[in-house]
Amino acid sequence: MFSIILAAGWPIWPLLLASIIAVALIIERLVALRRVKVLPAGVLPRAIAEYRENGVNDAFLVELESQSPLGRVLAAGLRNIGSSREVMRESIEETGAVVAHELEQYLTTLGTIASISPLMGLFGTVVGMIEIFGSQAPTGSNPMQLAHGISVALYNTGFGLVIAIPSMIFWRHFRALVNGYVIEMQQQAVRLVEVLHGERRQ
Repeated sequence: MFSIILAAGWPIWPLLLASIIAVALIIERLVALRRVKVLPAGVLPRAIAEYRENGVNDAFLVELESQSPLGRVLAAGLRNIGSSREVMRESIEETGAVVAHELEQYLTTLGTIASISPLMGLFGTVVGMIEIFGSQAPTGSNPMQLAHGISVALYNTGFGLVIAIPSMIFWRHFRALVNGYVIEMQQQAVRLVEVLHGERRQ
């Protein structure tokens, strides 16, 4: 592996850094965006049952907010239970926007790495081509310099694609996952508002 890095030349180092960051972000998002952590089962029925039994109390709201992003959205609605339906929906939407932004954390960086990695590989290819042309001389070409230029060109191109492809796959997967979570949170929040205003039983 180290011999490949040496053969690829100095343009490989930014790509290595990008690959380390991409792997770290993918692992972090895989842990943070687990369904059990974002949308744990039974939060809405428990919130409704607690409200019907004990009303709104700060201790329960704090506990609900600390459990999950969905809990934060539902707690925003419960905090405004004495207000109109429109005010409740506005508070839920405001909290939901903040939660959605937090769920999308680091995805921009991952998407950027997926986009620029091929360009960084292309830059390495250009550097390799420069070395190839630099090996030409009136007396003949330098085989060592020619071989090194070819290595730089090919290794950087390949490594850039190796980074970009999985980064793009995970970026699209995480974006779809977050969008699905946001839609489900919206649906559960609407159910909460309707139940609390007597428009639904559960």
